[in-house]
Amino acid sequence: MKILIQNGRVLDPATGYDRVGDVAVAAGRVIAIGQAPNDFQPARTIDATGCLVLPGLVDLAARLREPGYEHEGMLESEMAAAVAGGVTSLVCPPDTDPVLDEPGLVEMLKFRAEKLHRARLFPLGALTRGLAGEVLTEMAELTESGCVGFGQADVPLASTQVQQRALQYAATFGYTVWLRPQELHLGKGVAASGPLATRLGLSGVPVAAETIALHTIFELLKTTGARVHLCRLSSAAGVQLVRQAKAEGLKVTCDVSINSLLLTDTDIGYFDSRARLSPPLRQQRDRDALLAGLADGTIDALVSDHTPVDEDAKTLPFAEAEPGATGLELLASIALKWSRDHGAPLARAFATVTAEPARVLGSALGTLAASAGRIAEGGVADLCVFDPEAAWTVAPEALRSQGRHTPFSGYELPGRVRCTLVGGVVAFEQG
Repeated sequence: MKILIQNGRVLDPATGYDRVGDVAVAAGRVIAIGQAPNDFQPARTIDATGCLVLPGLVDLAARLREPGYEHEGMLESEMAAAVAGGVTSLVCPPDTDPVLDEPGLVEMLKFRAEKLHRARLFPLGALTRGLAGEVLTEMAELTESGCVGFGQADVPLASTQVQQRALQYAATFGYTVWLRPQELHLGKGVAASGPLATRLGLSGVPVAAETIALHTIFELLKTTGARVHLCRLSSAAGVQLVRQAKAEGLKVTCDVSINSLLLTDTDIGYFDSRARLSPPLRQQRDRDALLAGLADGTIDALVSDHTPVDEDAKTLPFAEAEPGATGLELLASIALKWSRDHGAPLARAFATVTAEPARVLGSALGTLAASAGRIAEGGVADLCVFDPEAAWTVAPEALRSQGRHTPFSGYELPGRVRCTLVGGVVAFEQG
């Protein structure tokens, strides 16, 4: 179908393009930006007056709960949530059941996702078999089946030797290892160590759980030359260590979740299990450092950390509740809120959810590498029409995700996704 998106403010952070104009789409690709060709006859025209026309969002952390946790989310519901949030490409961790450690499992998941014709799915393969931290997976076979990298999800590696071997192997073949920096034993608490956790009687996770893991990773990177993506930084000390590692030339990228970026441990309130998250929400000084790190490029990407959790697993005492929150439908609005409340340039705010995460994925995107996270003539038409002047209140019952729990419940957020195109096809449209 030929589609003309008319009179929108076309913003492409990857190139710095920012002006009001049209975007013409045909055969699944962008054929013109600014002004449509004279002979272009669209079958459909979308009026984007007053809206931003953005590249489709790229989310580096979204659990879809299939296979194994269908009671908390299914591909149908979570992919619908993705396109409703303007997300056209997403990375899912390997902690499904069974774990994504066999090529057949990866191929089946990708096949199921492609049949839905919604967002594009890029799975991470398990770094070790069963995420048990003992035997490395067949990374080459998993890459051939569609994995874009390898990680342990939220399961820390107990053995530094296994971690070293994994990085050596990955470096040999140019694979990226995705690691959540958390020391195994110190990271077993349920809230960030500090006065609030002490007052509430909750077991704490000290900042050292993150920094010890980061020191270990960086020392191994110096000897292996591997490339690592650090998932969901949470502390001021962690941001500073990443800043130093980048200055030293280590091949490091990292992300922060929407929860850690705008919330603090005080949002736990009186044991609100919606704020039971992993990593835990930390103090204001940590949040301020995360804001500064995302603004100056130390932190590359903003992620939804979408983790649907069912009602039974959340309506428990705080320490027993399952960690996680839904986030796909909030990602674009949180990026805009960050821009408005904390002075980040609009282009930088949306770069952290489009061009920057696409750069993190790099050549692992395959044929999409030249067009994901950007609006390029001849590129794949993954686009998001976003109304920055609309406001909405986060109401759990209105979310498309099967997981209805978020610490932003009841918040008024700026900006609404009006329309999402994936491969030139309208995958979502606001009613």
